[in-house]
Amino acid sequence: MSTTAAQAGMTGCNVCGLLNRQPAAPALSPRCARCGSMLRARKPDSIARTWALLIAAYVLYAPANLMPVLATGTIGKETSDTILGGAARLWSDGAWPLALVIIVASFGVPLVKLFALTWLLLAAQGLGNGSARTLTRLYRVIDSIGRWSMVDIYVCGLLVALVQFQPFATVTPGPGAAAFGAVVVLTILAARSFDPRLLWDAEPEARWVVCHG
Repeated sequence: MSTTAAQAGMTGCNVCGLLNRQPAAPALSPRCARCGSMLRARKPDSIARTWALLIAAYVLYAPANLMPVLATGTIGKETSDTILGGAARLWSDGAWPLALVIIVASFGVPLVKLFALTWLLLAAQGLGNGSARTLTRLYRVIDSIGRWSMVDIYVCGLLVALVQFQPFATVTPGPGAAAFGAVVVLTILAARSFDPRLLWDAEPEARWVVCHG
């Protein structure tokens, strides 16, 4: 008969992944035998902290896409672009591969992360659909792709650093850049604060096998 790690008297380390046997006597701060990190059966207040970070990201997502992220000025002409506006400009200028990368990485990926994290939170609270195995795989993907959403901010930073030829040409970041950067950081923190083990807690009929490494 299969069993869970907790039922077998073991706790997984969040840092190195080692399965540690729980001490016979309760300890105030049990430590991992390999890396010395504090052992916790579950991340404290994971649901509440993840919801707080996710709601803040939702609030900032609108200004991040509606406000200009980059303002350029040349002699007699000043322009400002949002994320999608800049992508459209690149597309019309023939740089469609770069425009496609910006649309996917800077517009699509953050939105997908927001929806996916919402789904994971609801599932962890027993309010969503999907098997724990599938949702855990989704969490791993979401946690790994978060940093690539910053590609638009990287491009803005490079342009600001390279194109400063006053008074003939200037490039400055717009208010949307700060909001967009905050959205990316908040979704990364939300993914890190979420405990995927809660997905298995919400699936009591699941069958697990303890892996000894």
